[in-house]
Amino acid sequence: MADVSGTLENVASLEGHDGTAWCVAWNPSGTILASCSADKKIRLWGKEDGKWICKTILTDAHERTVRSVQWSPCGNFISSASFDATTCIWRKKNDEFDCIATLEGHENEVKSVSWSRSGQLLATCGRDKSVWIWEVQDDGEEYDCASVLNSHTQDVKRVQWHPENEILASCSYDDTIKMYKEDDDDWVCFDTLEGHQSTVWAISFDRTGEYLVSCSDDKTCKFWKSYPPNNQEGIVTNGADPKWKCVCTLSGYHRRAIYDVHWSQGPRALIATASGDDAIHIFEKDPNSTDDHQPTFNLVAKREKAHEQDVNSISWHPSENILASASDDGTVKLWKLVLG
Repeated sequence: MADVSGTLENVASLEGHDGTAWCVAWNPSGTILASCSADKKIRLWGKEDGKWICKTILTDAHERTVRSVQWSPCGNFISSASFDATTCIWRKKNDEFDCIATLEGHENEVKSVSWSRSGQLLATCGRDKSVWIWEVQDDGEEYDCASVLNSHTQDVKRVQWHPENEILASCSYDDTIKMYKEDDDDWVCFDTLEGHQSTVWAISFDRTGEYLVSCSDDKTCKFWKSYPPNNQEGIVTNGADPKWKCVCTLSGYHRRAIYDVHWSQGPRALIATASGDDAIHIFEKDPNSTDDHQPTFNLVAKREKAHEQDVNSISWHPSENILASASDDGTVKLWKLVLG
């Protein structure tokens, strides 16, 4: 491996959660960071007088661990997925958030929630092996189930919407990634991505949606590229649907399962990984890699012992080289990436 030229500087350690911190997510403007925990609470962190503090605690909506938290594209809603089998919707009003809807239907733990780019669709997934798609009605006041998808054979760990199109991706304990689209007023799985040797914990699209990165219990990250019908490379597609093909695998970096991966939305192709080895790694697409069908990625920064225990979640700031992380040790940390 080449020498690592960049550094991750810890700029804030945010304490307050009582139990495992499971997920972190920035609001669209990057002014507020949401985190959720086994303590059944959501904390909203913001900067005041140059220091990051807890501005708000959202509580009394979930009865068990809050596993995932996400912001709507407009920044006025927060969705939270819980082990109590519900997903709650929080609406911002006069700088306060109230729980306005509780989505029920999953048989047990809800593991992940994701908003589509338009904000008109919401996806959830859970241990019951299902993926649910919800239509947002009445300016976010009502949520109707549009489809229940049972394509996976095991616990579904993550759902993620494509950044440009209404295409949904999910990953699972069954080692696969599934891609879905709407077809004749229903949702269908149009592609299955196979290659990981164990649980796929997380997925993240690049800002164009041409690439998807996945991370796994097998300690690898895989990069998948979308090939449209009639592509020059001769990749066989099914009708009008694109085919996703693995074009790069990163291995030998983390010593334990990689629990989260996030692709930055800035002009530089930066990918952050969070692992059970307590470390955070940053990869960047090699600028000398001119073949989009065989890209290479370099490790440009890493932080061993970023947390005292497993790092569960990682999230890039929407416009700065700032990274948020959440851990089994109960803390949320902010990191500044300085590239050499």
